[in-house]
Amino acid sequence: MSNYFTDEDEKLKWTCGPKKSLLKTIVFDVTSSLNTCCDGERTVSGEYIVLDAPDWVIVIPEIDGKPKEFYMVKQWRHGSKCLSVEFPGGVIDKGEEPEAAARRELLEETGCTAGRLTKLGQVNPNPALFSNHVHIFLAQDLECTQKQSLDNDEFVNVIKVPVSQIKKDMGTEQFPHALMSTAMMFYLNYLP
Repeated sequence: MSNYFTDEDEKLKWTCGPKKSLLKTIVFDVTSSLNTCCDGERTVSGEYIVLDAPDWVIVIPEIDGKPKEFYMVKQWRHGSKCLSVEFPGGVIDKGEEPEAAARRELLEETGCTAGRLTKLGQVNPNPALFSNHVHIFLAQDLECTQKQSLDNDEFVNVIKVPVSQIKKDMGTEQFPHALMSTAMMFYLNYLP
């Protein structure tokens, strides 16, 4: 991995004050802190809002065969008020390892287990606003052994979509979720 940061960039770092809780929800906590930056010429301070959320997982279930296909899920998204086609995924439970969460979410949403699970990477969903990370896994050697086991507030339909079609459709109205594009980028970089 390349290192793009130099000693000169050290002055870009901010000093973060104590975190204050503004709002607790079932999905995330809204926090604020008084942060300060001094680049040698000027000092700036301000209150900055951060959403503290648990880490998430995204699982790319690759179906053996030609052409290559993925299991995808269709579900409602409250923020955009629309249906979305996505890779399975969800919140990592407290104390749960990312790989265990990936296996659990895959089974819950598709009814499949993975013979091989490979971590492709992790990113912060939006470092300006979020403190958490999303861990992206490739699930291979799938065995569909049971029905879905969804959470009480989950309504999900599963479909098979050719990889070639997803590459064309990512970012369209039916594929609006930016983190799915990120997961797809990790997948394409992983291919030999």
